[in-house]
Amino acid sequence: MGCRFTVKHSVILYLKRRMRVRCSSRCFSTARSLRGYDDTVHNLKIGKHTRVIYQGFTGRVATTNARDSLAYGTNIVGGVTPGKEGEHLGLPLLPDLRKAKEQLRPDATAVFVAAPQCAKAIEDAIEAEIPLIVAVAEHIPLHDILRVSSILKTQSKSRLVGANAPGIIAPIGFCRIGFQPLPTFAPGHIGIVAKSGTLSYEAVASVTRAGLGQSLCIGMGGDIVAGTNLVDALRVFEKDDETEGIILIGEVGGRAEEDAAEWIKDYRRRVSNPKPIAALVGGKEAKVGRIMGHAGAWAARGEATAEEKYKYLENAGAVMVDHPEKFGGVMKTLLKQSGRHVDKFQANASQQTRGFHTLRRFNSHMRIPHLTNGPTSNQQRRTLFLRPDVASSLLNEEISQIKGLKVVDGESPDNGHYLGIIVDRTERSPCIVAAPTSQQALIDKRVKRFPYDWSHGPPDALIAQAIDHMQLTSAPLTAKSQATKLIANLAKMYKEKEAIILSGCVSVDDSGNLNFHSSSLTLMVDDSAFRSAKRQESIHALREKTQENQSEVDAEQDGIVYVELDDAQANIGTLVNGAGLAMNTLDALRLHGGRATNFLDTGGKATSATVKKSFEIILRDPRVKVIFVNIFGGLTDGGMIAEGILLAFKEVDMKNVPVVETGQKIIAESGLGLDAFDSFEEAAKRVIEIANKH
Repeated sequence: MGCRFTVKHSVILYLKRRMRVRCSSRCFSTARSLRGYDDTVHNLKIGKHTRVIYQGFTGRVATTNARDSLAYGTNIVGGVTPGKEGEHLGLPLLPDLRKAKEQLRPDATAVFVAAPQCAKAIEDAIEAEIPLIVAVAEHIPLHDILRVSSILKTQSKSRLVGANAPGIIAPIGFCRIGFQPLPTFAPGHIGIVAKSGTLSYEAVASVTRAGLGQSLCIGMGGDIVAGTNLVDALRVFEKDDETEGIILIGEVGGRAEEDAAEWIKDYRRRVSNPKPIAALVGGKEAKVGRIMGHAGAWAARGEATAEEKYKYLENAGAVMVDHPEKFGGVMKTLLKQSGRHVDKFQANASQQTRGFHTLRRFNSHMRIPHLTNGPTSNQQRRTLFLRPDVASSLLNEEISQIKGLKVVDGESPDNGHYLGIIVDRTERSPCIVAAPTSQQALIDKRVKRFPYDWSHGPPDALIAQAIDHMQLTSAPLTAKSQATKLIANLAKMYKEKEAIILSGCVSVDDSGNLNFHSSSLTLMVDDSAFRSAKRQESIHALREKTQENQSEVDAEQDGIVYVELDDAQANIGTLVNGAGLAMNTLDALRLHGGRATNFLDTGGKATSATVKKSFEIILRDPRVKVIFVNIFGGLTDGGMIAEGILLAFKEVDMKNVPVVETGQKIIAESGLGLDAFDSFEEAAKRVIEIANKH
């Protein structure tokens, strides 16, 4: 029996027209040379020449994707499905990558393999020395990717894009390796790199409307560790003769945007007429300490906020925008100011027609293929935080053999020290984090990272450097010895428990021994290890759902990522498809004077029932006065979204409630009277106007 909505609400629909088990580490010595992984960035320059194969070729998602990519013009030469040989889609089908490498001579592989097997498939591609590996699967366990990253550093033949990325597409060469919504793209001269798929598609749509088109679009992906980052893409765009302007889209979490800002500064110093760069950073309104949809959308200790990243990029010379629909106009202006021939670029783009056009509608099968696994594939939880007391019991098991070291209750004294193990996203590896203070207000300013190889653990010399930074060099020898052993044990526990963060504060007591303060302990573990690979079951059994926000737990069961925001003045509920777009929606509403009650990402596999459930969850919050639906049509079928809204409205008493019209036919004919906007700014102003009237 469905839940009846008894609260009267208005809904604004901003529906964009659809524009178009652990194993030992492997080291591939055949690819070793004086060169390294950084030198593989040139493999990103795909085009008509690129010979593409598929791993998992005969799977349903891969088959559908390959058909669309072939129709687009991608030079697909065959694929691999273990144990099968023959023909598929009229192309060669081979049983393993070794045969595929010999017979098909691929330049790139599209890895359409589910999360539990994806890391192994990537490793196979590295071993076969495939130049470009594109992995689109979501929910690959973090430590699987850390193992892959460790392998990548041992060679100089293969470059990885992803995982959990939309892939890479060269519209100017009609080559797509990924699941990008094809009708949104047009051949042209703007290079785009983004963490967020949805925000990149909005940017692409804006650039296409401006008549500039795209040269190369690279999806960094929203995971914690990415095979290709923002700086890698910038290096390619700099040398690419077809790229005349650059768009960069970042978000909260990691240091990729800070690294990009440093690169931009250097680029603008050494080049007399640099290519113009415009940028956006999502997540200014992100809830501190929470993961905002993407697995990597959270800031660790010492990492900049989205607002700070915005300033870094702006100070480096990038022109900042607050919403991706503005990129087209901004880039056109920047190209003119730099003396580049915009009219010529537009003419070139307009001449490069092919069967897909900007305003053509997608078929429903072009939704994002989340390659997860089994009956739990709709579960979108990203991590699990364990309470300090629960985490302390696990820690005690690991360090009980360190003589004299105690796990104690209570806060660390001000003269304590901070240490732990987290991920260094820039180095694509785990790292020791250390600070010579335990004062929360000072840790972020004084924390330092010491990255090490995932497969081997931190060497003694590196541990000594961390202890030196913690300013424990003058501590008693016993405490220093205990600190050395503690860090080694934390690194071991971090790997064995598949943690994302394992950290806390220590102090030296009057007897000269080291104390670990349990209340400071943070243990954040990877949910994907359990959901995708069925590992770490005992840890996930410790989850206490009764202590969590019930609406967030209920949303999770339907594949919805919902985060309730704490703003008491908020009154606008949000429903968005795509984590990056959802973050930017919160930011943009706030910029226009609105306040959102929640973050909600329906996910790429949303159904009409999912949309109805999203309405139900949003309306549980008594603060909500109006609901803002922001959908990018290339990801989720617009008709399905409309059907979901109709389902929700059947259970809502709308009598005497102001309603906003939509331009979508299925909504217009429903009698609901919803408004439709192609402009986010117009939609935002309208939703804020309604919210303020209530």
